[in-house]
Amino acid sequence: MLKKINLRLILVSGKTKEFVFSPVDSAGDIAVHVYDNWPEADWATECVSRAEILRLIYQGRFLHSSVTLGALGLPLGRTTVMHLVPREHLPEPNSHDQRQKSKGGSSSCCSASCCIL
Repeated sequence: MLKKINLRLILVSGKTKEFVFSPVDSAGDIAVHVYDNWPEADWATECVSRAEILRLIYQGRFLHSSVTLGALGLPLGRTTVMHLVPREHLPEPNSHDQRQKSKGGSSSCCSASCCIL
């Protein structure tokens, strides 16, 4: 039997809900599943207009829709926490920040940064 990955998704409001997925499920598959199975009772005020704007954030990074849970190396049979946010487009990588990091410097913007996987 194929083991599953339990995801605890956290909204910006702090509300959470747990879902179970397979390691072959992608971030895009998860967004569609969550949208199609939106927890109306708990997340009614957080409702979005379409699945495509739901984005997952894992360890401070936005996940590209094609990234699978298995590719992230998530533990099977355990709960992993991710943030779920409505966002039209993924942020563009900042070329200045990338140059600074490759030189070993720090970002001049701020201490927090997001990357697309």
